[in-house]
Amino acid sequence: MSATIAYVRVSTDDQTTSAQRHAIESRYKVARWFSDEATSGAIKAKDRIGFGELLSYVREGDIVAVYAIDRLGRNTIDVLETVEALKSKGVAILSIREGFDLSTPMGKMMLTMLAGLAELERSNIKERQLAGLERARAEGKNLGREKVIDDKAVVQWRHKHSASIKATAEHFSISTASVKRACRIYRKSFV
Repeated sequence: MSATIAYVRVSTDDQTTSAQRHAIESRYKVARWFSDEATSGAIKAKDRIGFGELLSYVREGDIVAVYAIDRLGRNTIDVLETVEALKSKGVAILSIREGFDLSTPMGKMMLTMLAGLAELERSNIKERQLAGLERARAEGKNLGREKVIDDKAVVQWRHKHSASIKATAEHFSISTASVKRACRIYRKSFV
């Protein structure tokens, strides 16, 4: 007996799956729900806990409903592999936002085109982000977290106490990498 299975996914803790659930419930009587919350689409679908459970659960003739194809994955290859894995089990995939059945030849063609466009857009976003960071650096803006470790004080204390890197890190409650970085910066001061 076939059933409609639903899969929802959000990438961060501050997002919820409620809008996706509502959209799917308004069209289908869902027999079973699977979800991945605070799970990046960059993680391959088969490696996500919720999707892995869905893949183990579905049976031939089932329909998997998703709100949008980007819920399956962020890159074309992963999405296509996911669709193929479901199709090989005799499962149909329906995408509400895009409005097509991904298990048909026309649906697969549309999926390939849309996934490719989504991947291109992510690349463009990344390029714009890197350009923005480069511009901010050129303007002399500080990027990242504000530095709280006084490198000079770390090196002076270590030198004064002839302490190991580990002991210095424990004394200042910092990582050994931070001690090593401080020592590299101020190495010439104590040579």
